[in-house]
Amino acid sequence: MVAGTGSIAYGRDERGQTTRAGGWGFAISDEGSGQWVGRTAVGTVLRAQENGEKPALLVAIQRAWRLASLHELVGMANAMPPPDFSDLFPVVLLSADSGDALARAVLTGAGRELADLTKCAIRRLFSGAGRVPVAMAGGVFRQSALVRQVFYNSLAAEFSHVTVNPTVVEPVLGALELARKPAAGKVAG
Repeated sequence: MVAGTGSIAYGRDERGQTTRAGGWGFAISDEGSGQWVGRTAVGTVLRAQENGEKPALLVAIQRAWRLASLHELVGMANAMPPPDFSDLFPVVLLSADSGDALARAVLTGAGRELADLTKCAIRRLFSGAGRVPVAMAGGVFRQSALVRQVFYNSLAAEFSHVTVNPTVVEPVLGALELARKPAAGKVAG
């Protein structure tokens, strides 16, 4: 499962068959990604504001985007081209680490969304299979222990045969590993 600015679950079974879930772009998909976290945080604070709350996360978002009012926030969030919502990921992380319940809820949702994408790939490729290894990659996993924990717990609750590598891998290392495999069995001529 890769979760950075975007997100995608990619799987390959022992026969070499592959599948993917998510990763259809920030406008319609990329659940649990940095873009999704930022966009969801904006929507969450707007709903909280509508309910009469004064969310600290709203103030943090306005400060990060250098906005003076709620109306400026709405304008910025709906601008064309759209803003880079992933710029708000560090703001949500910091707010969650400070105990902000809304920020924690957004990150918890990200962990669940990433697990749901992974579950789709597991069901397609590994129904009835033995052990299924799962790796986490990308900045969302690397930077948020809460996202990692929710992701792990959600997978473990449904699949006893899934083993999640607790170390977040760098995507480039996975690409290098894949590049080495075909060459390993070939003899130079």
